[in-house]
Amino acid sequence: MKPLSAVAIFTACTAILLGQAPPETILTIEADKTVFYYDDLADPTKKATSLTPLPVSALPNFMSAFILADIVTINGKPARGAIVARGAQLVLRDAPTAGQGIADVVRNNLSDFHFEIQQADSTPIGSIVAMGLGAGNPPLDAPTSASAGNFVVVGGTGAFQGVRGSAATVSAVLRSASMAENPINRRINTAPGIWKVVVHLIPMIRPAVTAVFHGEDFSPVTPENPARAGEWLVMSAIGLGSTRPRLDPGQPFPEWVAGKEYLVNSPLEVRVGGLPAEVRNAIGWPGQTNIYRVDFRVPDGVKPGLVSLALTAAWIAGPEVKIPVQ
Repeated sequence: MKPLSAVAIFTACTAILLGQAPPETILTIEADKTVFYYDDLADPTKKATSLTPLPVSALPNFMSAFILADIVTINGKPARGAIVARGAQLVLRDAPTAGQGIADVVRNNLSDFHFEIQQADSTPIGSIVAMGLGAGNPPLDAPTSASAGNFVVVGGTGAFQGVRGSAATVSAVLRSASMAENPINRRINTAPGIWKVVVHLIPMIRPAVTAVFHGEDFSPVTPENPARAGEWLVMSAIGLGSTRPRLDPGQPFPEWVAGKEYLVNSPLEVRVGGLPAEVRNAIGWPGQTNIYRVDFRVPDGVKPGLVSLALTAAWIAGPEVKIPVQ
């Protein structure tokens, strides 16, 4: 494994020009097999006892509930994981009917959401936590696709460590059930139906390219030594999140051992000149702290000149930079 020195980084950085600021981070999370389990039982020993579907008979104000759903896509790409939420009916209206609460806002519930997100192969990426009020108008800073709910993103783990932002629902195909129903059969008892949640994230940490090298001899990419279409390059980057195996925070990645690299957990996307680039390698750089190595191929068809290099990790885009291509 080629060592990384401060001199090499400085030399390679001189060829990188800052481009546009990173775009907004919007996650459209699609979930399936969603069930609202309402606590309509006077006898708690009857919870989760029925293997057959049991609809809830009524939804009075202040009734508590849990939500379970399977994440199936994020921004249109296959993903896995779970949405787990808890809350209570809190029906608020400016002109309430019997049993509803009077207020200056229109809402249906108070809830907190936990999005546990994985890659399609079940590799863990991280989690996002949001809380707020359901139904009614979406947050003022939400994407225009959002239709209801006003939730504040209060943090996250893994690739989403320290995020802030807002969340709202886009559409819902949901089933309500009694808590007497056993959730072990949720996927069997629930017809397919997509529930969409849109999350506007403000990341605390973004991915960023810090240097670019030629893969064949590890010389820096410079105007005098530009990249070529079809060539494999190596970038050093920061902000790519956790690895597998895990590493204690603040510790350098261990020395390189073949087959025992520290692999980046987050899904990565590299684009050169606006074209998707093949990524062959994404690991923690041995001997370095919070610096990663990403091997990528310059796509055929990239036009010569200073071209954009964009890096995205866990759907969070970093600032665009420019590299010379002949």
